[in-house]
Amino acid sequence: MAVPASAADGDRPKAPPVIPPVAGESAPAAATTDNVDPLRFGAKKPDEAYGAFQRGLYKTALNLALPRAQEGDKAAQTLVAEILSRGLGIKRDETAAAKWYEMAAEQGVPEAQFQYALMLLDGRFVKKDKKAAFALMEASAEAGNALAQFNYAQLLMQRDPGPRGAELALPYYQKAAEADLPDAQYAMSQILANGVGGKKPDDVEARKWLVRAAKQNFDTAQLDLGTWLISGRGGERDQKSGFAWLKRAAEGGNVAAQNRVAKLYMQGIGTEPDSIFAAAWYILARRAGLFDPIMDDFMNGLTTEEIKTALGRANRLR
Repeated sequence: MAVPASAADGDRPKAPPVIPPVAGESAPAAATTDNVDPLRFGAKKPDEAYGAFQRGLYKTALNLALPRAQEGDKAAQTLVAEILSRGLGIKRDETAAAKWYEMAAEQGVPEAQFQYALMLLDGRFVKKDKKAAFALMEASAEAGNALAQFNYAQLLMQRDPGPRGAELALPYYQKAAEADLPDAQYAMSQILANGVGGKKPDDVEARKWLVRAAKQNFDTAQLDLGTWLISGRGGERDQKSGFAWLKRAAEGGNVAAQNRVAKLYMQGIGTEPDSIFAAAWYILARRAGLFDPIMDDFMNGLTTEEIKTALGRANRLR
C-alpha cells in the first residue's frame, strides 16, 4: 500500500521478509451477495436478471442476462462478467469475464471500467496495459466508484512517490474515505498524521479517520488506534479502550497487535497484569514469525509450569 502503517518497528515480524431458470436450481439458504444495487451494473431499474442475482440464483441470472448482453446491453454485460469472474453458480472463467467487462467499460459503466482496469494491471487474463488501466481507473474514479478512487490514488502515488503524487492522490483518497471505504479512511489517517499531500500534520483529525476505519474491522487501523489511545495521541488518553482495540485486532489475526497485547498484559496497561495471557499472546505472535527481545526475556523468566499453561491457552486463542 502506498501509505504505510505507523506501528512501531519493534512489533513487526523479524522473519525473512498499494488497494451467474435452470432445472433443479434452488436458492441457497443464505445468498452470498445481499442487497446488490442494480445501479452498480449500469442498470436504470431492477429486472428479472438482477432479482435472480440478488436471490442467489446465479445460473438463472446468467441465462436471463446473456441474451441482453449479446445485444449490447451494458448493464447485462457487466452482470454476466461479474458472474463469470467470481464463478457464481458456474465454473469461473476470468478470460470470458474480461471480454464482457471490456465491452461494458467501453460503454462507460464505472464498475466495468474498474474491474477491467484491474485485469489490465494484473495481466493474467488480458494483455497487461498499464496506460489503458490508468485511464479506465481514472474514468471510474471520476464517476464516483469508491474502490476506483482509492486505487487511482494508489496509482498516482506509485507513478510519482514524491509530494506532487501525494497532492494529486489526496482528493481521491478523501472521496473514497468519505464514501466509507476503510482502506481510504486509514490512508487519510496516515496522510494527516504525517502531513502528506500539502496537508499540515493533524493528529486530531487523523484519529477520527482511524476510528472510522477501525469500526469497520480494518485491523491496521485498530492497531494504530489502540496505540494512540494508550499514549493519548490525537486526543484524550484511554488505556482501557486502547487495550480493547488492540485485543480486537489481535483476535482478528494481526500479528503486531498480538505482540502488543502480550506487552500490555505483561505491564498491566489497560488491563489487569496477567503473565499467562501475556505469554500466550506472544506465543501466537512468535508462531507467525515475530520475535521481540523484550518478550523473549519475559518468557525466559517464566517457570516450566507457566509456559505449559500459556501454551495451552495460546492453542485455545487460535
